[in-house]
Amino acid sequence: MSEDRQERFTAYVEALAEVIGHADRAEPLRDYCRGLLLPGERKSVEPIAAVTAPARVSAKHQSLLHFVANAPWSNERVLSRIQELILPIEGSGAIEAWIIDDTGFPKKGRHSVGVARQYCGQLGKRDNCQVAVSLSLANHAASLPIAWRLYLPLEWTADAERRAASGIPETVGFLSKPEIALEQIRAACAAGLPHGVVLMDAGYGSNTRLREEIGTLGLSYVAGIPPQTSVWPPGTAPLPPLPWSGRGRRPKLMRRDSEHQPVSVKALALGLPPASWQTISWREASAGALTSRFARVRVRAAHRDEWRTAPRDEEWLLIEWPEGEAEPAKYWLATVPPDMPFERLVDLAKLRWRIERDYQELKQELGLGHYEGRGWRGFHHHATLCIAAYAFLIAERARISPSTAGSPADQFAASEVSQNRQPRGTARPPRTTCCQLDRDDPPTPDRRPRNHPGAMSVLQCTAQNHPRHSNSMTQ
Repeated sequence: MSEDRQERFTAYVEALAEVIGHADRAEPLRDYCRGLLLPGERKSVEPIAAVTAPARVSAKHQSLLHFVANAPWSNERVLSRIQELILPIEGSGAIEAWIIDDTGFPKKGRHSVGVARQYCGQLGKRDNCQVAVSLSLANHAASLPIAWRLYLPLEWTADAERRAASGIPETVGFLSKPEIALEQIRAACAAGLPHGVVLMDAGYGSNTRLREEIGTLGLSYVAGIPPQTSVWPPGTAPLPPLPWSGRGRRPKLMRRDSEHQPVSVKALALGLPPASWQTISWREASAGALTSRFARVRVRAAHRDEWRTAPRDEEWLLIEWPEGEAEPAKYWLATVPPDMPFERLVDLAKLRWRIERDYQELKQELGLGHYEGRGWRGFHHHATLCIAAYAFLIAERARISPSTAGSPADQFAASEVSQNRQPRGTARPPRTTCCQLDRDDPPTPDRRPRNHPGAMSVLQCTAQNHPRHSNSMTQ
């Protein structure tokens, strides 16, 4: 590592150490983050101990294990400090989006906290795994997770024995994934973070309450939805309440009849005239511009609106129908301004790809899924430290040119790695090729193509002059 980079890393870790309590946690904090950034096939405690303290692996292993699995430092305070240290600059570096998503970690057995048979995007099927929900801040040049929470299935929240064994706090009960995401969004609003359009795939966008609550918070969204989602086509709405007969309560609820019904977004899309479709490019990739056909219309969401006293507001329905495909591929509802340019709406919808890249690098390069403990505290501590290491990496990328950008480990290690022996089993895994990131959407949510990004000039590290206040983030 260059001397300047070492100084920046030291200042960054020292700033994080201010919020983890006891001074004796500063060294394991530094070594754990350093171990996550250095090359290695595994980024669990023992390999990190081996690469950071080759002359005293056993003692370092015990120190790091206690720090991650047992020490009662606050994930929320560390994540808040990370937000203070890695800030967007003015102008083109403004935050454009808040991205909510989840990612899975295949697991064997039943004792690791939160593990259950559930859908795992990395495997593309239901299997034994853990799933965590995250919220990221993003723009076109960079993105960073700022909240992280393990999803606990009902079988875990209702099992007192397993809760006790894994150290799940008594205050943690069952929340669905959209409910976890909503808590994270509320906390980000309360912390005063710069607002962005909330982006989500259909797993979250299909949740009407989540979309409505996002609007209540004063945020806009671009939400993926499934093709069966019902809407009122342009110029239509549910029928008004029945006229009052003069007796009993005055009718207040909207209504439908046999001839006045909403339609699915797929049916609406299939009925649009050819002139509705435009070919739009949204991002340059190594193989050229990413391009597809899109249409957009103003609609009203119709879910259970017969129980409402007024129709929902109009919003954009954005539809993607690639040339040559038999039917539309994707649908979004968007509460962005009606006068937003068509190209900008498509660009925002497609910006969600950044979370795919975050998960890819956090898993493949920084060992997000390598934690081998079983407890609640260790699971979240490890993820928080992976995010801390990733944030430093993002700041460093702002300082390097595209021609010198490489993998996180390659960028960080430089001359330092040669001075220490590698931990056992550190043969580099096969690399995913850059061209695979040209696809906007990977085949599964967690099988994310790897990328060697260029300089990210819109985020900067301010560790030397960080604010002294702390915004609380709920996980």
